[in-house]
Amino acid sequence: MIRVLVAGLGNMGRSHALAYHSDPAFQIVGLVNRSVPDLPEELRGYAITADYHEALARLKPDLVCVATYSDTHADYACAAMDAGADVFVEKPLATTVADARRVQDKAAETGRKVVVGYILRHHPSWQRLIAEARALGGPYVFRLNLNQQSSGPTWEVHKALMQTTPPIVDCGVHYVDVMCQITDAQPVEVRGMGLRLSHDIAPDMYNYGHFQVLFDDGSLGWYEAGWGPMMSDTAFFVKDVVSPNGAVSIRMPESARSDDIDTHTKTSLIRLHRVGQGDTDISMADEPGHQALCDREQAFVARAIHENLDLSRHISDAVQSLAICLAADESVRSGLPVKL
Repeated sequence: MIRVLVAGLGNMGRSHALAYHSDPAFQIVGLVNRSVPDLPEELRGYAITADYHEALARLKPDLVCVATYSDTHADYACAAMDAGADVFVEKPLATTVADARRVQDKAAETGRKVVVGYILRHHPSWQRLIAEARALGGPYVFRLNLNQQSSGPTWEVHKALMQTTPPIVDCGVHYVDVMCQITDAQPVEVRGMGLRLSHDIAPDMYNYGHFQVLFDDGSLGWYEAGWGPMMSDTAFFVKDVVSPNGAVSIRMPESARSDDIDTHTKTSLIRLHRVGQGDTDISMADEPGHQALCDREQAFVARAIHENLDLSRHISDAVQSLAICLAADESVRSGLPVKL
């Protein structure tokens, strides 16, 4: 049984904790959070500690789940590995490329497992989309976005996230990772633009942005992300991959809402369009919801540990997708393209 310490009890931390609670491969030995949140009934019996480093030293877990704010990810992950624990760390892996590489180097140095929270890698619909896109052949055009018309508690969470990380980085790493899996080419240039649409966030932060990434095989991608009560709920979810031979797209029902977390991963159906052959709709009606995806993600963590899986490509992919999104942020702030 894998003894796990969960640090951070926001939306994702709670979902991961619920996954550990229900999976007999894991035993939760403690929870870490700066405050005492209102937790689901299943998690109320576990002790909560405010001091991460104290809990790490006292509990000596086999695995640490880092689901805190992004600026602590690298330090917490490295401390866990130094203490002899494997790590699951939510995305983004870090807030700088240097810190992401520090985690990568620490994993190589200690031999510990590091799984990064790229939940779409465990999603059957996204796995199918990637496979169908690769079968079409490149070069590719990627048209991806995820805008969230957030208000109330969700807007408060978004404002807290934006103290360290803009939306195009926080959400963008998922979709850039999808681009990279499909094209398997090297990114060469990033061009970004962004705008601050709210006085509720810091003057040097922006809550809307989009960027383009160019690959060395000729593929190019566009990603857009915006958070806040001012965002449009029209065309908030665009997921298209286009090639010379056709296109594959995720299509959402008309009832989908941007403020529903399950909408961020649900696909409804995949439409495969082949030149000269028409369209084929692939129903994904029985796909897993958000919690079931978190369960799958943590089951993969258990398998990585028990089967001693080689995760070196996994973490290098996480570093690469983060580097692309941070280059986009640099481009937004400088007004200039960034060469990679």
